[in-house]
Amino acid sequence: MADIKPVFKNSQDFFVAVAAVVVILMLIVPLPTFLLDVLMACNVLLALLVLLIVLYTPKATDFSSFPTVLLVSTVFGLGINVSSTRLILSQGTKFDGKMVRAFSSFVVGSGGTEGVLIGFVIFIILIAVQTFVITKGATRVAEVAARFTLDAMPMKQAAVEAEYNSGAITEEEARKRKLDVQREAGFYGAMDGATKFVSGNVKVGIFITVINLVVGLIFGMVLRQEPFQTALTTYASLTIGDGLLSQLPSLLVSFATGIVVTRSASVETFGTDVKKQFSQNAWVFYVGGGTLIVIGLLPGFPWYVLIPMGAALLYLGYRLQSIETARERERSLADKIKQKTQPAPGSVDAGAVAPLDPLSLELGFALIPLVDKEKGAELLERVTRIRRESALDLGLVVPRIRIIDNMRLEPNEYCFKIKGVEVGRSKIRMGWYMCMNTGAVVEEIRGEPTVDPAFGLPALWIPEEGREKAERAGYAVVDSPTIIATHLTEIIKSHASEILGRQEVQTMIDSLKKDYPAVIEESTKLFSLGEIQKVLQGLLREQVSVRNLVVILETMSDFAPITKNIELLTEKVRQALGRQICLQYADENHVLHILTVNPQLLQKMAENKAATVNGTVVAWEPASQRSWITAVNAAFAAVREKGYMPVILTSEEYRLLIKVSTEREMPDLVVLSVQEITNDIRVESLGEINV
Repeated sequence: MADIKPVFKNSQDFFVAVAAVVVILMLIVPLPTFLLDVLMACNVLLALLVLLIVLYTPKATDFSSFPTVLLVSTVFGLGINVSSTRLILSQGTKFDGKMVRAFSSFVVGSGGTEGVLIGFVIFIILIAVQTFVITKGATRVAEVAARFTLDAMPMKQAAVEAEYNSGAITEEEARKRKLDVQREAGFYGAMDGATKFVSGNVKVGIFITVINLVVGLIFGMVLRQEPFQTALTTYASLTIGDGLLSQLPSLLVSFATGIVVTRSASVETFGTDVKKQFSQNAWVFYVGGGTLIVIGLLPGFPWYVLIPMGAALLYLGYRLQSIETARERERSLADKIKQKTQPAPGSVDAGAVAPLDPLSLELGFALIPLVDKEKGAELLERVTRIRRESALDLGLVVPRIRIIDNMRLEPNEYCFKIKGVEVGRSKIRMGWYMCMNTGAVVEEIRGEPTVDPAFGLPALWIPEEGREKAERAGYAVVDSPTIIATHLTEIIKSHASEILGRQEVQTMIDSLKKDYPAVIEESTKLFSLGEIQKVLQGLLREQVSVRNLVVILETMSDFAPITKNIELLTEKVRQALGRQICLQYADENHVLHILTVNPQLLQKMAENKAATVNGTVVAWEPASQRSWITAVNAAFAAVREKGYMPVILTSEEYRLLIKVSTEREMPDLVVLSVQEITNDIRVESLGEINV
């Protein structure tokens, strides 16, 4: 018995399994009226929850379980309907189901032929609306959506494959996008079939209603010897109550189905879409309000209804126009700034072929106050500080960052470009603060969830009045200029090798020429500007500062008679900068916590080494590459659990191979060679990486 494992790994699976069995049993086993009331209430609640989830779900495919939920709710409703029919026919006037009686009295009223007829009319109208309007329309839309989604699936997958082959996306991103395409096709295919459950449910509901009424009259008059008027009033009212109680959840689910299949192109919640699309033009509300007021002034129309409604629409139009006017003022301010940065009319032709800006920061019009000198120009000061800090930390002379407005961006959006190519984009909320949990939080606060653009960490947007509370609670609170500045700093660090061009290298060499003329003269005779640039880029690519340019040039000159190979020169320069590199990753006691790699794995890596135009690569099979990355990730996770920053240590001949084999999946991986470790640095091994 001890070896028997549980079938269900969690309570959710167990609950779903029990619920599925209970739904089937409801079609067969009689239920007491109390349990029937509970299940009817649960049916209404389930339908209401499904509708609300659909309204608050941004994308239809995010609710991927909807077709299955639709089937379960349909069978659940039919089971309740069958159970209620059994009790109504068997108990007759003694039937004491509170839910059915309540719906019956609410629609039919005190009884009588007139109330029964009114109830039947309402029931027939409800059935007609659900059958001919909602269900039929949703079925047609689902068929079309499924057909077009399936037809477009090969083209979408081919587009993802093309992006992956061009290097625009990683293998993981390509796999995720293909999975999203497959999920979308599967979802709309399932929805095409699921809509048939809805239409079938309506037809069965009508059939059960007829059975309830006809058989109830026969049972009442023949078996129980009841007068026709009594039998009609009893069974008709109970049939109407039971029918409405079964069709109301079905109507809610049908409505939810229609919303899901008609919102295939939306990426926001239904409420967000309505707000955005109904507030685009104020004149719509002006014309609508004026029309209602004119109609209200005509004889015979209820002016006390139409005129207030028209006035409310006029006020709403005025509010929207005020918001649009404020936006226009922001745009005009942006145009003024843009005119100051535009060339003179006579130089338009020259500007058309001018080179792209080395670095540029583009802002949406709502962010322009951050660079407006009349409002403090906080961001301008931060950008100047970023350039200075990058020179100190990386030794990189960062070109001037051109800040311009871009009307194609959203109002609160910004993007950073290197030589005209976008490398980072995000949105911020002016006047709000972003707070992040750094591990010292003592009290949770409420806010709008977001993601820190610089590090990808979860964060919250909070209004200005909540800043002090967040700081007291232990959150790290930053304002809008700091968010952009931090994001720019991280982008510059990660793309430093791309920013460093030949002109920047020449500027660095010229600044040293006065104090170190012999070093500059010798190195520039032995190496071209491009060769020096490639060595510096190789260092920056692994976050090694090139500020000590004198040592870098001297080392290159020392090995010039031996080799001109850029990769080998870069390794020798790294060894000359060994203490600087080790101190980046050692702890306060000058201890490096390292991982080693299995020698057999290193040998296999060396056997698959290949030289290309762009440098050395490890050309092994995809399966071997996946196993290698998995092993590195597992080893790093184990080290991080101990609270250490993991570093791989290997010999000089394998260092570059390990780095290039992990650069795509793990760009921040730190790999050091034994020759880079100086005497004052101690090494502590935490394990070995092995596939």
